[in-house]
Amino acid sequence: MRLAEQTVLITGASRGLGAALARAFAREGARVVLNYYQSRDAALGVANEIADAGGVTFLAQADVRDADAVRRMVADAEAHFGTRVTTSVHNALIDYRFDPTTMPTASTITWEHYLRQLEGSVQGLLNVVQATLPAMTEAVDGRVIAIGSNLVQNPVVPYHDYTTGKAAMLGAVRNLAQDLGPQGITVNLVSGGLLRTTDASAATSDEVFGIIEATTPLRRVISPEEMADAVLFFASPWARAVTGQNLVVDGGLVKN
Repeated sequence: MRLAEQTVLITGASRGLGAALARAFAREGARVVLNYYQSRDAALGVANEIADAGGVTFLAQADVRDADAVRRMVADAEAHFGTRVTTSVHNALIDYRFDPTTMPTASTITWEHYLRQLEGSVQGLLNVVQATLPAMTEAVDGRVIAIGSNLVQNPVVPYHDYTTGKAAMLGAVRNLAQDLGPQGITVNLVSGGLLRTTDASAATSDEVFGIIEATTPLRRVISPEEMADAVLFFASPWARAVTGQNLVVDGGLVKN
């Protein structure tokens, strides 16, 4: 299905990478479901920006950890657009900032830290997949894309809970790809490095950014817009034979 024919659900679309994803899909003519959890004003700002550029969006509040709320969100979006959601991008990040000065260490981290990120990453992905699965199965042409992290391959900063949640998400993506492939549904992961700059990375020092730039082949930190371009590929017809993959988009810092 061409991008312009798609109705795309993007979780965590109010800021940072999520907002860049929404703008990218809208630019290609897709109908965009802008999910947010608490940041309504920010999400409304993204929706207005897209509308000013001629794009079409639907604003939808839901906690991705709440299966009932996700199902209602999908039903409301489909009723609004009159079309089914057959593409989803799970980008929501639950209460996290990349701040190496305040992150919990091996001696201070708790299971609650881990659980919060596992719920946001894996439970959120599961809820989105199950809410959109009937439409994707009927269309025999679904696209599921999740947002991961290159820290799984190269945990240069030990964000224990965040990285563990993303590692579990990779396992979930590969199992979903195996399960849903016969129904024509592809499931892939796009794993970025540290992005310049989002709310989550705002606490990262210039020194850390400088170290990453110096050791990355492209000699720069990538932008949310560059990540969004890779996600567009997985949603496009050009990726129709690609599933169960983890594409690292970080300027070459991690090499698979």
